[in-house]
Amino acid sequence: LLIKNEMRELNSQIKVIISNHDKLSKVAAQFDVEYRAINMNEDKLLGNNNLKSILDSKSIDLVVLARYMQIIPKDIVDLYRGKMINIHHGFLPAFKGANPYRQAWERGVKIIGATAHYVTEELDEGPIIAQDVSPVTHHHSIEDMIESGRNLERNVLIDAVKAHLEYRVIIHGKRAIVFNK
Repeated sequence: LLIKNEMRELNSQIKVIISNHDKLSKVAAQFDVEYRAINMNEDKLLGNNNLKSILDSKSIDLVVLARYMQIIPKDIVDLYRGKMINIHHGFLPAFKGANPYRQAWERGVKIIGATAHYVTEELDEGPIIAQDVSPVTHHHSIEDMIESGRNLERNVLIDAVKAHLEYRVIIHGKRAIVFNK
């Protein structure tokens, strides 16, 4: 997203990267984007209050979750209903939770996928904006599947964010209707 934004392929202004770990601080600095780390390990209520405070102070219009791996509280979900996109490292509704590629490998799946959806109070159940799949065989290792899946995740997330920013998505109940360009 940062590269697409830098190349002016997204109609956006990325105001802040908020993370529950320090892995992205150098990436944020490379793109001159403010970086804020939130400690979710000790006090989740305080961490969620910090998240809400940062979002409010920056007048955020769209929240994109990528590897945040925390449950967003209902009050924040309600504030950003239809304005919070999550990328799921799996072809929903299958393989929810931790280690989806290991789950997929153990089940011998023939395709892996990625899903971008709006966040709702139900974990990974929001209206789906974009999905993609890639075939796999028994020759693929878990690491191969993870690499392929991460490429799918990037593309699906970009497609979903672009569709949202270009006002090509209508939420209709539990569905997202997405119009092509």
